[in-house]
Amino acid sequence: MKPTDKTKLKQALTVAQLYYEENLSQAAIAQKMGLSRPTISRLLQLAKESGLVKIQIENPFLNDADLTDILSQKYQAQIHVVAPHFAGQTTNLDSVGAYAANFLTNLVKPNDIIGIGWGKTIHAMTQNLTEQIVPGVQTVQLKGGFSFSHEKTFSYESINELAQAFHTQAQYLPLPTIFDSQVTKDLVEQDRFIKQILDLGKQANIALFSVGTVRSNSLLFNLGYLTQQQKSALQAKAVGDIVSRFIDSEGQIIDQELNQRTVGIEASDLKQKQTSIVIASGLQKAAAVHAVLKAHYANFAILDTALAQSLINYE
Repeated sequence: MKPTDKTKLKQALTVAQLYYEENLSQAAIAQKMGLSRPTISRLLQLAKESGLVKIQIENPFLNDADLTDILSQKYQAQIHVVAPHFAGQTTNLDSVGAYAANFLTNLVKPNDIIGIGWGKTIHAMTQNLTEQIVPGVQTVQLKGGFSFSHEKTFSYESINELAQAFHTQAQYLPLPTIFDSQVTKDLVEQDRFIKQILDLGKQANIALFSVGTVRSNSLLFNLGYLTQQQKSALQAKAVGDIVSRFIDSEGQIIDQELNQRTVGIEASDLKQKQTSIVIASGLQKAAAVHAVLKAHYANFAILDTALAQSLINYE
């Protein structure tokens, strides 16, 4: 690719992000970037032609039951599509969270071990849980949740709310998500207490997790673990992360060195769970959810209608 072509593509990407993600008008983008309105229009067209932007038409004639059936067959998993305003919620994220809370409540039986990730989606579920009397339930964090930034992971809130709902003791994994060194991580994991928590996470028969993206505003990208160079490398190859492990469109781990420094269960451990549930809301999660379901990391999925629509013909 010629340097001039690369510069144009970078401009096209910036314009597309401002137009489609930040909802700025072409006139506003032209003023912001010091370019003419026709140039902005041409750059948006270039973004489409080069594959930076993909337009997908949703079929309004498919209802939630149709979407559930089609996606369940496509991915060979039990898909649950959540209608907007479920249980009186005002956002798709909260609707998905409330549905997931109800689903978990009806699923849990005595002596289950429930493992959860963290993030806004998981917290949308745990804050909707109501107290249950189910004997012998254990709850555990599936990955480290300490961060070096002011961004909230909701890791402690989520595990505490889950434990409180089932009248049990929360089992914390009080570690960073990613260590600077594999040697340090391996040493810490030899601690008897830490090893016990990690083993409990592997033993969990129910796992609830969401997916992250590789957008610049993604939570994991803003916790202080990754350099800009690492972020750029991940953005070039990964579609997102599950339990903080970055995967490509086939569900394969992207960076083994980074993966070895990540704390928590392995992505492959999710395939061994009796019930592995991916919970997601938002069109930006489509690529990661598709990869997760395609690679069979989850045998259940709870998704909002718009995200489900986007997965119908997703490849």
